[in-house]
Amino acid sequence: MQSHLALLLPVATVWWVAGYLADGLPRLTHARGLRRHTGWLLALTLTGLGLTVALPIAALGGMPLADRAANGLMLAAAPALVVAICTVRRVRRLRAGATTLAVAPRTPAPHGLRAAAAHPLIGLPLQVTGLALLPPLILASGAGQFLGPGTTGPAITVGALGVGVIGVRHALRHNRLAERARPERAAAASARPAGALHV
Repeated sequence: MQSHLALLLPVATVWWVAGYLADGLPRLTHARGLRRHTGWLLALTLTGLGLTVALPIAALGGMPLADRAANGLMLAAAPALVVAICTVRRVRRLRAGATTLAVAPRTPAPHGLRAAAAHPLIGLPLQVTGLALLPPLILASGAGQFLGPGTTGPAITVGALGVGVIGVRHALRHNRLAERARPERAAAASARPAGALHV
């Protein structure tokens, strides 16, 4: 077992837990639960980004273990950048919306808010980042020596298929919740003129 595994494993664990939390957000039916979980997700996401940036900085400082660990993060750099640009902003917006609605413990989360929680740009980049950390972890653990040179192509194919399946799943769930949110919008629009007539 190579020692830079001890640096990669905490980074990967944070991303995996963040991806797991993001996947469960649309299933939350109450605003307070959604607010609480988005708070945890935001904290984990910022921690993951901080650790992903800290390792290359430590490598520049001349730490050999950090240098080897930073090389393992190269595959995860692109999805982590998407997380920093898109996901963090969406999670903050989602938390603000849940906070506005969380006035009572049992306040339901509307389908529109759950559809926002299911948006592919929240869960997908987090889960792809975690997935991209699997190959360097396998190599750092020493298990890579049992894999032949011809396994690179199939591994890339399996990884690409995995990302595609995750993306399609997120898109379908988001579309389903967005469809459920449409009657809520229609009801709200029809209630406005009715309220004006009663005044």
